[in-house]
Amino acid sequence: MKRVGGRRGARKASIDVSTAEARQAALVFDPSRLTTARELREMSQVELARTVTGLTAASISQFERGHTNPSAATLQKVSAALGVPVQFFQRRSHATAPVPDPYFRSLRSTSAADRRRSRALAGLVHEFVAEIENHVTLPDLDLPDLAGPSGVDEHAGFEMFETLAARARGHLGVLPGPVGNVVQHIERAGVVTARLRVGADKIDAFSVPYRDRPVVILGSDKGLRDRSRFDAAHELGHLLLHRPDQAGTRLAENQAHRFAAAFLLPRTEIEPLLPTRPDWRVLLELKQTWHVSLGALLHRAKSLGVMSEQTYVQALKVMSARGWRKNEPADLGPPESPLLLPAAVRATASQGVTVEELAQRAGLPLAEVLRLLEPSLDPRPRVVF
Repeated sequence: MKRVGGRRGARKASIDVSTAEARQAALVFDPSRLTTARELREMSQVELARTVTGLTAASISQFERGHTNPSAATLQKVSAALGVPVQFFQRRSHATAPVPDPYFRSLRSTSAADRRRSRALAGLVHEFVAEIENHVTLPDLDLPDLAGPSGVDEHAGFEMFETLAARARGHLGVLPGPVGNVVQHIERAGVVTARLRVGADKIDAFSVPYRDRPVVILGSDKGLRDRSRFDAAHELGHLLLHRPDQAGTRLAENQAHRFAAAFLLPRTEIEPLLPTRPDWRVLLELKQTWHVSLGALLHRAKSLGVMSEQTYVQALKVMSARGWRKNEPADLGPPESPLLLPAAVRATASQGVTVEELAQRAGLPLAEVLRLLEPSLDPRPRVVF
């Protein structure tokens, strides 16, 4: 009896399928997708050309400018070099609007390469969520419009940010007192958050104001709960107060800082509790109650006029001398964890759609998706109470 198939037959079928996919991707090639894949891997055109036999940096430049399209064979080589499926390079039907610029903190000290890779990571999250929404329903986007069509006025005073933060707390259902979980409040409003190892010292967090589903990326590199909560509140401030053309401006960063401080430490509640001098026992108790850093408490005391500028500066010198500017006492535990994406993945799994299938349908690199979802793929039984 003649044997049909076997390993060699299976291998041939696999190659045929891959070639067919490459041909399809070459027909609907999107130049920007090649740029995105390079940025995700932090590779220049020259570096990519060095890894692909027969390809030059000039050819890659032509591809990315849309002057010429790569052949199916070339696309397969590029796909392998960048570690993304060939489907990644296809034109996306939902990608009709330009990708908005991210809100980066420390923009001037953040390298262009780090910013490009971070933007690519946020795009990956956004596309993965778009695929998830083909299978399950996520919370509707429900952010209050606090600033109007032109954003917050550059001359807005102190009281304006206190008012805006109070309105935001009310809209998001934050009860009086410390914010229980900043990330969960943001996610309940329909914003997707993810905690990723960005790998850049100057990038603690950033956000991208996609119109349909904004994305907030929280860095997992430092792992400090108090800093991460402030980062999340800061990015929420950007989404509520600013417009895409304000991304990266010093004014926008200062305004987001003021919003975050008022959101986490409302004036009417925290002002009577703050010491006029650096009483470390009181400050440590406030840190453990409000889950913010000593530095944030001291800055809030100064900005509210409870503590003088001179006293504030002296307190910072004491913190520096004790090594607290880098490692504060009274650790608050692990940072808040995003829950929306893990819950969405479990919901799609209950519908019979695996993570691998989601990544394949979205044309995304599985390794990156798994890294994104690492907390949600814990094989241990989940305790629900």
